[in-house]
Amino acid sequence: MTLVSRPPRTGAATEDGLMPGFGNEFATEALPGALPIGMNSPQKAPYGLYAEQFSGTAFTVPRKEARRTWLYRIRPSAAHRAFRRIAQGQLCGPLAEPNPNRLRWDPLPIPEEPTDFVAGLVTMGANAPAEALSGVTVHVYRANRSMERVFMDSDGELLLVPQQGRLLLATECGRLEVAPGEIALIPCGMKFRVELPEGPARGYVAENHGAALRLPDLGPIGANGLANPRDFLVPAAWFEDRDEPTELVVKFQGTLWATTLDHSPLDVVAWHGNNVPCKYDTARFNTINTVSYDHPDPSIFTVLTSPTAVPGVANMDFVIFPPRWMVAENTFRPPWFHRNVMNECMGLVHGVYDAKAEGFAPGGLSLHPRMSAHGPDAATTEKAINADLKPHKIEGTLAFMFETSQVIRPTRFAMECAQLQKSYDACWDGLPKSFTGAR
Repeated sequence: MTLVSRPPRTGAATEDGLMPGFGNEFATEALPGALPIGMNSPQKAPYGLYAEQFSGTAFTVPRKEARRTWLYRIRPSAAHRAFRRIAQGQLCGPLAEPNPNRLRWDPLPIPEEPTDFVAGLVTMGANAPAEALSGVTVHVYRANRSMERVFMDSDGELLLVPQQGRLLLATECGRLEVAPGEIALIPCGMKFRVELPEGPARGYVAENHGAALRLPDLGPIGANGLANPRDFLVPAAWFEDRDEPTELVVKFQGTLWATTLDHSPLDVVAWHGNNVPCKYDTARFNTINTVSYDHPDPSIFTVLTSPTAVPGVANMDFVIFPPRWMVAENTFRPPWFHRNVMNECMGLVHGVYDAKAEGFAPGGLSLHPRMSAHGPDAATTEKAINADLKPHKIEGTLAFMFETSQVIRPTRFAMECAQLQKSYDACWDGLPKSFTGAR
């Protein structure tokens, strides 16, 4: 087996060999001269490699929307036998009926039996069937062993949010190490393997079936702020030259299929393009907040968005609630009570979410469907109404939200599992009637 990694041939690299930027055109090679010059598909590619285009969009979309990468690999992806159906556990299980109730779950336990990333995927909800070209599916992953096989999701782009344990993602484009507090984005159809350098791991996955995630427009904010492109990191070329049986698992239309290759499919020696995996450290997020009064809309916390044809209506937004200063005067500072046309699926990486005093644990999940009334719990509300409004920094926390314009239906597993909090509504008990009839 030969494992090779070299600095990228072009573009500035970080100390660990990663390249900064989001949506950029990158070029990188693990062996000198492996990238063809001036063309994509020469008659004879350097080193006897095969040229293969990896397309994430239709060929004729506007240039600004086009996502494609040219891969120069030891064997073409076409070199495989027929796929066979395999068991998929709780992945993409049947959905329950649409539910207007507010729902919350305790963290799902990490299995005791040997379980890799694919086997440990549990689907908690979805708002469209796998064959749809829009919508999002929400999963939780739990694993206690590194993958020995390779995985490819043909149904959507994957946004990984680790909550416990670092992940080492070995992808066709190179390697990314992702820790809690960071996120990773893997294009639809990219092959990858998940290794666990620190043992058991747990986290969240949003599977985006719509337009590819991108940075949101900033509007009046201007040219800078929120998640800055330079803080996203893309791997340099790296490859495995390994001639031994390797199982390739493919998620296709909500089902799992597998075939056995006689080699590792992570054999890309060089590549160039923009349809690539990346990671982002949420600690780099430039949080925007009020310095006068009132709580701005949570859209100011958007890291990535998947748009629809209707401006301002997202197929999916990824929003974070990181450490930040609260200085608003004469203001109820926690998130206000509200009802929303969007559907909010929230998770907690670490710490305490500032709208919930208890019951929402790291690794847990909540779901507030379209127009369901929600907001801070009774204890948080009382504390906020009576607080001394000095400048206060929210620290030691990272909550996030997958927000979507389509209703998320929980799976039957989610509605029947022991982690469903059947008394979630009670967190709003005790909100007193304080109306006096006079100012």
